[in-house]
Amino acid sequence: MVGYIKRKRGAIVLFIADIGIIILSSWMALLTRFEFFPNRIDPEMLKAVVCYLPLNLFCTLILFMAYRLYSRLWRLSGVNDFVDLIKAAFLAVMFQFVGINLLNWYIPRSFPIIYGIFFVILTFLTRFGLRMTKPKNGGIEGSLYKREIPVMIIGAGEAGNLMAREIQESGYLHKKVRCIIDDDANKKGTLLAGIPVVGGREQIVRAASQYEIEEIIFAIPSMNTENRKKILEICKETQCKMSTLPGIYQLINSEVTVSKIRKVKIEDLLGRDVVRTNMDLVMDYVKGRCVLVTGGGGSIGSELCRQIVDNKPKQLIILDNYENNVYNLQMELQKNHSDIDIKILIATVQNRVRVHKIFEKYKPDIVFHAAAHKHVPLMEDSPCDAIRNNVFGTLNVVKEADLLGVKKMVMISTDKAVRPTNIMGASKRICEMIIQSYNEHSNTEFVAVRFGNVLGSNGSVVPLFRKQIEEGGPVTVTHPDIIRYFMTIPEAVSLVLQAGAYAKGGEIFILDMGEPVKILDLAKNMIRLSGLTLGEDIQIEYTGLRPGEKLYEELLIDESNQDKTDNQRIFIGHPIKLNEDKLKELLEELREAAFNESEDIRCIVKKIVPEYTIKS
Repeated sequence: MVGYIKRKRGAIVLFIADIGIIILSSWMALLTRFEFFPNRIDPEMLKAVVCYLPLNLFCTLILFMAYRLYSRLWRLSGVNDFVDLIKAAFLAVMFQFVGINLLNWYIPRSFPIIYGIFFVILTFLTRFGLRMTKPKNGGIEGSLYKREIPVMIIGAGEAGNLMAREIQESGYLHKKVRCIIDDDANKKGTLLAGIPVVGGREQIVRAASQYEIEEIIFAIPSMNTENRKKILEICKETQCKMSTLPGIYQLINSEVTVSKIRKVKIEDLLGRDVVRTNMDLVMDYVKGRCVLVTGGGGSIGSELCRQIVDNKPKQLIILDNYENNVYNLQMELQKNHSDIDIKILIATVQNRVRVHKIFEKYKPDIVFHAAAHKHVPLMEDSPCDAIRNNVFGTLNVVKEADLLGVKKMVMISTDKAVRPTNIMGASKRICEMIIQSYNEHSNTEFVAVRFGNVLGSNGSVVPLFRKQIEEGGPVTVTHPDIIRYFMTIPEAVSLVLQAGAYAKGGEIFILDMGEPVKILDLAKNMIRLSGLTLGEDIQIEYTGLRPGEKLYEELLIDESNQDKTDNQRIFIGHPIKLNEDKLKELLEELREAAFNESEDIRCIVKKIVPEYTIKS
């Protein structure tokens, strides 16, 4: 209500000011015509101007109202507002010129031109004056009592300029930009929006100290990931809170506004660009096919479903034994892809009869097998469940795919299958062996895709750290030297789909995850990026390696034993020769142990996977 009254009061003041400007411009035009000698002004001409004044006032003010010049916030005005002002003023002058000629009053012919110049200049200066005298922090009640946070902006380009001006002009951002950093040597020593550009990235630490900076805003959305990482690493030395301006496409799509700065995402610090895949290959083998995704409600499975429906399958069958996740996925897909035939089936892959009936009824052309127990510590406490679900659930799906003659089956594996130290990794290695064994004698192309940790997936370390930071800590790290490979869910899934396009049968596709990341560094970075100080605001605690956990993961036992594909992020690991008869014999022994809850199940697993290390 207070704001409304203030706006109305401002409009009335402008209205009265414009009346004064019209009167003053008329007098100044007449005075200018007679060379600024009032005594020379012809009384008849003065009388004609005064008589015409009411009509001029009426026409001009009506035009200004038609252009809504009294309902604008001139303190937040932009170029378009001033263009409209000049248009309205020019039209008002034209109306005056026409009116004077139609009435044929005794007024000098030069009067409308001189009047127009004075009128346009004065109305422009009135609004521009309001624009320039806007208070820095007048947006909210009590803002005068809020301390301004000293800010450094990195980037003196369009985004940096936009950010600097937004901070200067917004009444809601209680910040003050003290300096700007840019690597362009030509910009050093210049001013951007009145703020000094103090130098390149080498000046970040010094400038942060000199200007007492508390927050750094990264405003180069187009910079590649490698350079962004280097600059952010330097910024971390300042202990300042760090934010980053999103890309302009996000502003256009209304995903964010200029005033809404997001926290730096941890993906920014992984040191590599987003993996791009050739989705045309995926389109070719998915389009018009019936596709089955097991474990479709999980992190990987649900993203598989999203990307598959984008490529127009004839039918998508989503199989999962947990109804809540898959229900939410069903609602999402039906809303966004109502033209695709989507079937949701609640079942466990351990139920051989149910799996058989599903394959018999729907006859899928392609199967993506993502159903699995994946949490390492939990599976260490329930090894028989891990084997029943991962090994024999996979075996059920493989047998039915082989029996029906499915064109392709892609199994999601893990880097934990390489020299496994836990039952989950060992179970996935057995699944890979089953895949390769069946491929030798089947018309179905059986392949596995192996990759590491997926950012944001259920149970992954990043959501855990975020939750712990939000709760005030401590942030728990198992070991100071533990490292992992990371990939985003969409990256991993798009590579899985493309690997399926490359499949000819029997391959284990290895996804290049980039450089490994130290989990301790990940935790420290997330704490800093949250604006907290390690050791003061929040602590890191070491909890010790969990059962079955390794310090580092591998994607291959023998790094030389791989072939390249057309995608530099996808490699093919050569299959290890298997004794199929021995494998079948040991699988039967393993089945009996798993379904009878045998305490010796790890020993049987080691018979199948000799490189498996049993840890107490």
